[in-house]
Amino acid sequence: MFDPRSSPSGGEAAEFVEWQSEISAFAAIDRLNPAPPDAVLFVGSSSIRLWHTLAADFPDVPTINRGFGGSEIADSVYFAEQLIKPYRPRAIVMYAGGNDLADGKSPGQVRDAFGAFVTQARRWASEVPFAYLSIKPNLSRRRQLPQIRQANALIRTCAQERGVDYLDVHTPMLGADGEADPRWFDDDGLHLNAAGYALWTGVVRDWLSKRGLS
Repeated sequence: MFDPRSSPSGGEAAEFVEWQSEISAFAAIDRLNPAPPDAVLFVGSSSIRLWHTLAADFPDVPTINRGFGGSEIADSVYFAEQLIKPYRPRAIVMYAGGNDLADGKSPGQVRDAFGAFVTQARRWASEVPFAYLSIKPNLSRRRQLPQIRQANALIRTCAQERGVDYLDVHTPMLGADGEADPRWFDDDGLHLNAAGYALWTGVVRDWLSKRGLS
């Protein structure tokens, strides 16, 4: 069973130390400027952290951005209590998994990590609506596209079994050749540009509307 918290006093937990400063920074921000109540909580890796227009993109609902760049799903599992419990969110949106594959994790391991995060999230947010944004294709990670597709398929099934809504942002980001379409990406070929975030905004906005959250 996937459990990154199995050794909280050392051992496995050592790999999560690099994120402690960012997690602590979230708490410091909350002390100076308390997060809005009943908000939609966005969690995950750098594609969430760099979503600087989040509040403007969703003016009808309060939002909280708790993405931390370079993180894998296991990092969010390990810090789930700090990421979720303080906010009592009305809904959760997650994007993560691409870094896991880039780090050599198998699609099955990514699926298992996602399932573990859902378990942890439900401890602190019960049955609130929860959406997972599929792993996007990337110009800079072309060779990983088969693994990305396999991981997305496994996560889709896991999400359905766990009551999580799977939001497909992968397919609309492909070009006619079946590869990542450059028009959605920043110069690094990995992160989104304004057009990419506009696409994601539309997908999430439709989900919020269907869930009666906007």
